[in-house]
Amino acid sequence: MRRTNRYNCLLVFIALSQPSTKPNLFMETEPVFKKLNEDMRKSVDHVLHEFSTLHTGKANPSMVEGVSVDVYGSNMKLRDVAAITTPDSRTIQIQAWDKGTVGPIEKALLEAKLGITPLVTGELIRLPIPELSGERREELCKMAQGFAENGRIGVRASRKDGLDSLKALQKDGLPEDDFKRAEKEVQKLTDDMVNEINHALSSKESDLRKV
Repeated sequence: MRRTNRYNCLLVFIALSQPSTKPNLFMETEPVFKKLNEDMRKSVDHVLHEFSTLHTGKANPSMVEGVSVDVYGSNMKLRDVAAITTPDSRTIQIQAWDKGTVGPIEKALLEAKLGITPLVTGELIRLPIPELSGERREELCKMAQGFAENGRIGVRASRKDGLDSLKALQKDGLPEDDFKRAEKEVQKLTDDMVNEINHALSSKESDLRKV
């Protein structure tokens, strides 16, 4: 009997001494959270970019630097074919690097429907930024709200994809407690991203309404 007890104790000792074969929670879920964070960040960054295209009555190079220009047999961004500056708060100045691109740049600015008529003098193009009416400011605020909502939808779609991936891991053996912890982390990340969009929207609306 004593021999049997000693044998059983030895088996317990050996079992406890063996390294755990259970995968670490971080190692299992890291790829899920890496992709989740990247996808949500893309949605937030897209919203911030869209906000930058809404001018507040003050000249800003970001209003035109992304305009597509057909030059040299290809489609290029304005920032890649000209120097864009703001000599004062109400003027955007565009200096074409190649005189032959002035025409295509002017055409691209008109087709971009910025609501601003370009003034061409030689190789220099000026865009006088008009004062925004109260009605126009509210229209731009509604556009900003639409951009923000699209961003929130993108973040929530990424959350669903992340939760689906965690559920797949759960089916493959991820413990319930670990799944619950990961689920809470997904919600926290979602809340953080949505809050970032909300704060950016509030700031943009404040700028747009500032006279």
